[in-house]
Amino acid sequence: MERIIICVTNDLSADQRVHKTALTLKNRLGKDVWVVGRKRKNSPEITRPYRIRRFRLAVNKGPLFYALYNFRLLLFLLNHRYTEILSNDLDTLPAARVAAGLKRVKLFYDSHELFTEVPELINRPRVQNIWSWLEWKCIKRVDRFYTVCEPIAEIYAQKYGKQVDVIRNVPFHREKQLLEKFEKPTLIYQGVLNVGRGIDLMIETMAHLPQFQLIICGRGDVESELKARAKNRENVVFKGHVDFELMQSLTPKAHIGLSWEENMGLNYYYAQPNKIFDYIQARIPVLVADLPAMNNLVTQYGVGEVLNERTPEKIAEQIVKIFDNRHTFDAALEKAAGELNWNKEEQKLIDIFK
Repeated sequence: MERIIICVTNDLSADQRVHKTALTLKNRLGKDVWVVGRKRKNSPEITRPYRIRRFRLAVNKGPLFYALYNFRLLLFLLNHRYTEILSNDLDTLPAARVAAGLKRVKLFYDSHELFTEVPELINRPRVQNIWSWLEWKCIKRVDRFYTVCEPIAEIYAQKYGKQVDVIRNVPFHREKQLLEKFEKPTLIYQGVLNVGRGIDLMIETMAHLPQFQLIICGRGDVESELKARAKNRENVVFKGHVDFELMQSLTPKAHIGLSWEENMGLNYYYAQPNKIFDYIQARIPVLVADLPAMNNLVTQYGVGEVLNERTPEKIAEQIVKIFDNRHTFDAALEKAAGELNWNKEEQKLIDIFK
């Protein structure tokens, strides 16, 4: 049996893309799948139908974390047998590249985003240049390369002269759930709480929507700042980390899904966040930022609206209109849910690994 080791720097509990990939490689291609991540103090216990290994590190952020993680990962890779490595994102690629070269095994690379253009790097040119240099050095060794959407694939292909495939970050197809909605009109945000996600604007908007509530699911670097901003907002609820299996019964109870990324670098500019696809599977209309990939997706499938203006007052008016007309999106959401799902998307992954 072929063994593949999948590498990622998160704690695996909320990474749907890695989980779906592991299931496809195990169930559809019969591979012995190992997934390697890290374990933090607040990481929940998880069980998966494939083998997992999570490293505990003394440092969990900054340059030292990335150095320590890649050192631990390299030691792990050098001391085990396998036929393939799948590196997820640039922060696991240095160790994977070295191990693949020494072990003479195939190296696959899944870039979940345009890593060197994330908001955390675009205003730090020295750090950004280091990551760009690492990317240039490592990607030359990659055997197969894929990413999450066409615009990002085109940027990588032009930059490195390599074929870059696209596997969208869509969820498994689910039949429409007949769950009782929240009694109060409910907006939902699910995902990482990082800079540039528009969550602060969501909280400001809730001052103009006293009849609504906003549920925020996730953790991240600006979580404490966002909670401080929402201190006097009784209609803003922070759920913290919610496992992606539990989200499947929470999201459908909301009325509108939000994704308001700011134009902070090319990574967000061309993003098609997986939460939008999750909202579609939950059959709730979406309100998204006016950025190209999100705009095209929502316009093409008719599953919601694009922000007209980024001011709390105008957004509140738009949300009320969407809520009042929410059932006009039902047919489009049902059709999109049948098309934008992993049950169809995984065939591209199978073709790559074959």
